Amino acid sequence: MKVTQKDFQRNASRAAQDARIFFFCGPDESGAHDAAAQIVRLLPHPGERVEFAGAELKKDPVRLGDESRSQSLFGETRHIFVRVVGDEAHDAVATLLDGGVEACPVLIVASGATDKSRTAKLLANRPDALVAMFYPPDLRAVTAAVRTMADTAGLRIDGGIAERMALATGLDTRLARSEVEKLALYLDASTETPRSASASHLDAIAASTEDDGYAPVVEAVLGGKSERISLELRRMRELGLNPVGLLLAFERRVAQLATLSARLGSQGNISSLLDSEASARRIRWQDKASINAQLRRWRGNRLNRLVDRLLSLHQSLLANSRDDELLLAHGLAQIAAVSSRSR
Repeated sequence: MKVTQKDFQRNASRAAQDARIFFFCGPDESGAHDAAAQIVRLLPHPGERVEFAGAELKKDPVRLGDESRSQSLFGETRHIFVRVVGDEAHDAVATLLDGGVEACPVLIVASGATDKSRTAKLLANRPDALVAMFYPPDLRAVTAAVRTMADTAGLRIDGGIAERMALATGLDTRLARSEVEKLALYLDASTETPRSASASHLDAIAASTEDDGYAPVVEAVLGGKSERISLELRRMRELGLNPVGLLLAFERRVAQLATLSARLGSQGNISSLLDSEASARRIRWQDKASINAQLRRWRGNRLNRLVDRLLSLHQSLLANSRDDELLLAHGLAQIAAVSSRSR
């Protein structure tokens, strides 16, 4: 079965019942991750979670099939979650399909892959597989998704609150879900005891969790704030910020800078552009100052090299999950050194 985000919700429950292999791809990586998490929640018996990086399976393609057909230590059910780049899992999936023995559910989230990739083509026409392609969402789609998440969590929110949460999380549905869960916890909301949420409630959780977010690290590193960089990197380790989640925050901001840089051209006025973008609600007013500083540092070839560096760092993290925190801290320190020298 092959779907996009337009028909994923309509097919998710049936796919969770019928399919055994799931391939989530497309340029909207947050949407792909969120969809994978939804499928896990819908599985009849998800059981133990086993994780692999694509590099592991590329090195040992037989391992996925062996692991998917083995039982957990206590004989319980399990599912396998795989993060890959491109077609790293192609040979492993092909080997799994050739095995001919029913396996536990396998969910693959593929960065840099599409529904035309080799792995997707292995699965698209199989009744026991789902290929889901996710394109970057717009504000309306994420606002609607936030309202659905809120309903599920027992929160009553209006369109304005949902839109504010969508914008505050950079249209990232994973971060939006986290914010919905925080708000539900704050209000002690559930489906049995629904609660209405207001702007003041949202302000309260934003204020109490602001230091737990990714934004201070992103701003310090990309903004060349050398006096804050060592502090933020230490805070990253002390708070145990998720390395992949933090790197995704950098990737979203750099993608935003690339879009703005293209609109700006070689002779444009940065302040005027950002005023226009904020008026059109493509960026948040409170982000203007930090984006302004970052655009002045990261343009042209320097920005292109930053994109390449983040992609390389992402691949390193996925291939070396045990050392991901150390690798990320080292990579961000290198980027920060370049940023602090740029003006």
